[in-house]
Amino acid sequence: MLEGQDSKLPLPIRNTLLELFGQIEREFENLYIENLELRREIDTLNDRLTGDGQTIDGVELSKGQLKAKASHSTSQLSQKLKTTYKASTSKIVSSFKTTTSRAICQLVKEYVGHRDGIWDVGVTRTQPVVLGTASADHTALLWSIETGKCLIKYTGHAGSVNSIKFHPTEQIALTASGDQTAHIWRFMVQLPTPQPAADTSQMSGEEEVDFSDKDEPEADGDFASDCPTIRAPMTSLKSHQGVVIAADWLVGGKQAVTASWDRTANLYDVETSELVHSLTGHDQELTHCCTHPTQRLVVTSSRDTTFRLWDFRDPSIHSVNVFQGHTDTVTSAVFTVGDNVVSGSDDRTVKVWDLKNMRSPIATIRTDSAVNRISVSVGQRIIALPHDNRQVRLFDMSGVRLARLPRSNRQGHRRMVCCSAWSEDHPTCNLFSCGFDRQAIGWNINIPALLQEK
Repeated sequence: MLEGQDSKLPLPIRNTLLELFGQIEREFENLYIENLELRREIDTLNDRLTGDGQTIDGVELSKGQLKAKASHSTSQLSQKLKTTYKASTSKIVSSFKTTTSRAICQLVKEYVGHRDGIWDVGVTRTQPVVLGTASADHTALLWSIETGKCLIKYTGHAGSVNSIKFHPTEQIALTASGDQTAHIWRFMVQLPTPQPAADTSQMSGEEEVDFSDKDEPEADGDFASDCPTIRAPMTSLKSHQGVVIAADWLVGGKQAVTASWDRTANLYDVETSELVHSLTGHDQELTHCCTHPTQRLVVTSSRDTTFRLWDFRDPSIHSVNVFQGHTDTVTSAVFTVGDNVVSGSDDRTVKVWDLKNMRSPIATIRTDSAVNRISVSVGQRIIALPHDNRQVRLFDMSGVRLARLPRSNRQGHRRMVCCSAWSEDHPTCNLFSCGFDRQAIGWNINIPALLQEK
């Protein structure tokens, strides 16, 4: 029709459409060829099987399981067309990883009240355990996890609040903002009497129901009218020349580190608010910073596709190591309690690194969407991946997928998921997520013992 004489489209538009359709045809042709290659690789692997079983990447698979995985892989061509999946031998082998059971994920509570997207979510490390959210609406809110009610509203920032972290031993919050500052503010909370939780059906983390577009949760106009408000910080950290995108406490809580779009990270003395060190070296804006839970180590990530490890254990030496394991913006890099760093990127991968040998990752997780601020559970060592495509996925440290949090027309995120945070001290909600649908969600994640032992 585009080339017909009766077409009403102007010639430039017709030519543009023809070029686009040509690109689509070439892409489909490439994917078809890759699918044939995938089938050949599967046939080769099947031919190599001897006896009743074969071990691939440390996972023992029977012939029946291998063939079932192969059938499953080739039947997913339509999904690969949507995500322009580029197969390679390493990806084929990794796709044969399997688990014998799955995590069970249940939505417990939704926290609704912000008037703009929520960038970050955190949980207090002191009693009582409360939830904190940082929003583009220039506020940070503290919530009762059980009731979903706002406990405290912080309005001291003049720009988007981009992150929130809680002091390890006191009721003090550290927030980073687009107003080029980080604030330290004290709060006191008393939890209301818990109300019975809403009845939510338990769903497997692998289930998903497509839904039509629906509006985000509406913030109640009088939502914060009876919520106590804190309007000014105890301390303001002011040395950056650009947006402060993240901040965290060093072990002990006497120093704090900030990461900024001015391409630097700053280390401050909390008591005096003085700048102790300016950490320079990144070539583009920083996206995140994280501190080690037990050692004076800091990791910063950047749009320059790298993350950097800073060592403050020796006061006279502030060594730095640069890691170039990604091909796009590193959106976050976090420490685990052990000797690992986990990094996530817009290149749709998450990589697990060993601090004792950082030359190459010990595991690589490939996904179909950009990965935002990740978190790793302390006890079970499970990585929670929030995605641009509204998904939250769970993986173990070896790269095996455990679950995808349920999402349907009744529950789950409706916009990009920005951040995840674990809270293993809470009896009901042990994982929280937040996003651009202006809500945070509390989840109960139940990992079968068999998976924990793998």
